[in-house]
Amino acid sequence: MDSYRYSGHESFACRYAWLPKGYNAIVEDPSIFSDQERAMVRLGVGKNMVRSIRFWVETMGVAEPGRNRTLEPTPFGKAVFSDPGYDPYLEDIRTLWLLHWNVTSRPVGALFAWDFLFHKWPYAELTRSEALSAFNRESRRLNQSRSEVTLGEHLDVFLHTYVPRKGNARPSEESLDCSLAELELLQIVGERRVDGSGRREPVYAFRRETKPDITTALFEYCLNDFWEKRHAGEATLTYRDVAFATGSVGQTFKLPEDDIRTRLDVYTKPDVSRPYNYQPSAVQGLVSRSNEVNQDFLDAVYSEGERNV
Repeated sequence: MDSYRYSGHESFACRYAWLPKGYNAIVEDPSIFSDQERAMVRLGVGKNMVRSIRFWVETMGVAEPGRNRTLEPTPFGKAVFSDPGYDPYLEDIRTLWLLHWNVTSRPVGALFAWDFLFHKWPYAELTRSEALSAFNRESRRLNQSRSEVTLGEHLDVFLHTYVPRKGNARPSEESLDCSLAELELLQIVGERRVDGSGRREPVYAFRRETKPDITTALFEYCLNDFWEKRHAGEATLTYRDVAFATGSVGQTFKLPEDDIRTRLDVYTKPDVSRPYNYQPSAVQGLVSRSNEVNQDFLDAVYSEGERNV
């Protein structure tokens, strides 16, 4: 893993309207983010938020650096946010899962909190103080030590990305919440007393259950993306790769083992229309690609059934 990123978000989680707004601004003026004053006027926000919007547009895979200090829409960004696109107003929950996938599974330029808590945190629950202590230890172990202030702000951005503020059951375009809070992937499950003090703090837990809104096509898209980014050139993946590896579908979406096995079992029967084959085993199942399939995985996500809003 190259050096993690601990900052750049300016302590802001990505707000609901920022990605469509940032995408449209880049389409109109690819160099908009190279001039903060111009970007402030175009986006109607302050300097720190301009920098944060740029950070999230890049981190969530909507745009990427181009030539001469420009930003260019990625193929994903163009397909989803263009007009007409699959979901230009960010109304489909499948888009939220894909954005979560983009930010959490990235092998290059990974955000430390996302990589550590989704892929390496070994416990069922966490509190802010526990996670912050672990951040300090891990960053020192990696020789990437950061101040407790920087780590704390980074952790708070992670928490605000997935946990809505009190009173906001569903984020809206005008809310301060991140759209990914709608996934309810991280939940407050109680309180715990902080060691050595009378203060209590929330206890968080990932929602580790079957998630029907992660459709078959969405699962297949992410498995293909994982394969291309982390196992390019390999003919097979093991069940453990799919379920437990860093950046895997199982870890990124916190899917239970039974759910992953059920999803993979679909590919045990030969079917030329499916992109994968699966050979279950008492020791280690193997996933291979179907040579006959050459599909547009992203288009399949949005063409599968009715729009999921």
